[in-house]
Amino acid sequence: MIITKDTIIGEIMDAAPNEAAPLFLEMGMHCLGCPSARAETVEQACYVHGQNVDALLEKLNAAVANV
Repeated sequence: MIITKDTIIGEIMDAAPNEAAPLFLEMGMHCLGCPSARAETVEQACYVHGQNVDALLEKLNAAVANV
């Protein structure tokens, strides 16, 4: 799986919950089970939480590389 800024968080969580959840929680996104959070893109979540999308994408893609 290659994660981009347009990837939907729900898709990431369905494919690699154990790898991705800690990274989202680390950035302050504690509402991972919320339907609206699952429908956001990575870019939207980073914007709302004041995070750098490129830095999170690097971490996420490294975490899911072997999934």
